[in-house]
Amino acid sequence: MSDIKRVVLAYSGGLDTSVIAKWLEVERGLEVVTFTADLGQGEEIEPAREKARAMGIPDKHIFIEDLREEFVRDFVFPMMRANARYEGDYLLGTSIARPLISKRLVEIAKETGADAIAHGATGKGNDQVRFELSAYALDPDITVIAPWREWDLTSRTALIAWAEKHQIAVPKDKRGESPFSTDANLLHTSSEGKVLEDPWEETPDYVYSRTDHPEDAPDTPEYIEIGFETGDGVSLNGERMSPATLLAALNDLGRKHGIGRLDLVENRFVGMKSRGMYETPGGEIYARAHRGIEQITLDRGAAHLKDELMPRYAELVYNGLWFSPEREMLQAAIDLSQQKVSGTVRLKLYKGNAMVVGRKSEASLYSEAHVTFEDDAGAYDQKDAEGFIKLNALRLRLLAKRDR
Repeated sequence: MSDIKRVVLAYSGGLDTSVIAKWLEVERGLEVVTFTADLGQGEEIEPAREKARAMGIPDKHIFIEDLREEFVRDFVFPMMRANARYEGDYLLGTSIARPLISKRLVEIAKETGADAIAHGATGKGNDQVRFELSAYALDPDITVIAPWREWDLTSRTALIAWAEKHQIAVPKDKRGESPFSTDANLLHTSSEGKVLEDPWEETPDYVYSRTDHPEDAPDTPEYIEIGFETGDGVSLNGERMSPATLLAALNDLGRKHGIGRLDLVENRFVGMKSRGMYETPGGEIYARAHRGIEQITLDRGAAHLKDELMPRYAELVYNGLWFSPEREMLQAAIDLSQQKVSGTVRLKLYKGNAMVVGRKSEASLYSEAHVTFEDDAGAYDQKDAEGFIKLNALRLRLLAKRDR
């Protein structure tokens, strides 16, 4: 550690990472490079530049980058091809952002000649694991500094006192205990801690920031159409859009109709259970649409195998193993399954629900001639079912005779 001279910090511009930036300089004697990523968190990130400057960081060591398109194109959409939901519910909004941030931290470290990277994740959560597993996968020799696991600033009061001692501006709303902690990007907003720590108590309305209350949503349903090509969304209501633009538009629709709220008690990778509230408005709409187009374009065997693989894939993403060979192997199989997943899905948005009400595709496997209750004109011989049933029943009949 004594050989470390320069460090790249994942910097939000907030109180915690501002304290970390100064702490790395004062306590460790390190030259600090800051990296702030715009992942569509919905707030202005340019002020982070002025805050970094105020702490004496030169402009050449302040990196602020718009990564929204890369985030959706290279991380969110590949994950959505897998229909990934951790523990059946969570659309992995925080989890999927961490590998991209880590990727740029490692790249900037190389660009600036830094010896280490640093993050503001605590020692209790999943993010420390995600940041660091990703970083080590990309650069096995990188050094990672995690101040929350090292320093003695164990309370909000101590943190603020240290900030004031070192002339770090403390926002007025930070003078005291925060009611809850939030993380946001273009895919979702998550909230946890404080008022959410009792899993019996209903989430207060003021916690929700990304969606209108479903009870207050419009009384008239809204119909939309999402176009897909080889497993990825490419258009909304006939208008072609880039990945990030499409997700942003779906977020607006989801907000209006109160779609995508989730109250979840999940199993953290580090071993404890935690209760979180997630809002994923556009992601929920998109995920339902993607399954809708798969319903008519995927063969049964491929669809069922994907559903078997999905929990494992989701767990890998949740646990921070995006850059692992097993995730890449699963991704290759999933991407192969998406070659014919093209077409249009129509959804009905109403009072917190996104319902698939129509799907069409030139690559559809749906055959009305085979499933009709009317005359099928010889497309299907119903007599064939007798032999099919008898062969499948053979082992069951033999078991029954033996055990009778």
